[in-house]
Amino acid sequence: MTSPQGGSARPALKIDTSKPHPARMYDYFLGGKDNYEVDQEAAENFIKVAPEVRAAVRANRRFLQRAVRYVVEEAGIRQILDIGTGLPTEPNVHQIARAVAPETRIAYVDNDPIVSAHSQSLLDDDDAHTSVVLADLRDPRAILDHPEVRRVIDFDQPVALMLVAILHFVTEEEDPDAIVATLLDGLPTGSYLILSHATVDIFDDGRADAVKIYNSATASMNPRGQARVLEFFRGLTLVDPGLVLIPEWRPDEPVDPAGPPVGFYGGVARKDDA
Repeated sequence: MTSPQGGSARPALKIDTSKPHPARMYDYFLGGKDNYEVDQEAAENFIKVAPEVRAAVRANRRFLQRAVRYVVEEAGIRQILDIGTGLPTEPNVHQIARAVAPETRIAYVDNDPIVSAHSQSLLDDDDAHTSVVLADLRDPRAILDHPEVRRVIDFDQPVALMLVAILHFVTEEEDPDAIVATLLDGLPTGSYLILSHATVDIFDDGRADAVKIYNSATASMNPRGQARVLEFFRGLTLVDPGLVLIPEWRPDEPVDPAGPPVGFYGGVARKDDA
């Protein structure tokens, strides 16, 4: 298989199956099949202590769909940088965006080789409007400078930056504020941030047993409260209704108050002139 630029075949990717990976566990929660026994075991242990997780990740996926439609249809964005894309789940971001504006350009970024491989398989080799990049959120400058990101993203024009269900895998010691700031500094005025983040502040038990399960994974779980998540939007203008539990962000239908609890906050914000 040639690369999107018509070069030589891509090298084989080494996939680590010795530890559960958050992207593959997420895939399992969604009912996907792109996961391994180690991921399934960790996910099942998580479900035992946090049985609402399947409903929560489905709600997060619906939030993603609504947010992408908003930035493309209402905000007029035509470029999307999706970091921590996860394993492909239809409809994918490029499908959602291009149903509104077929010319939308998307760069997918993830640090798991299996995500990169499966995402690439969805794309035609001659797709000039989409790229798939194997890179880590913890090195934001490398993402912004990556040639495959810059092949499809023009950083002189507004971009929608997606950090959906990814920052809670970054510890405070890894300085998530600096990561977000670096990414946003690389985007022009008129760009948007789409962000969702796990929280336990709606649960009396803090879901401590569930959080511990990620200690054996390739990335730990670091849920944060609403006030802390709000800090990631510092300097941006939040779109109504602001930072809320994700079922409450511009729902397509009334939110069921009797439904399972959803431990995710989500919001969309615009980068305005300083």
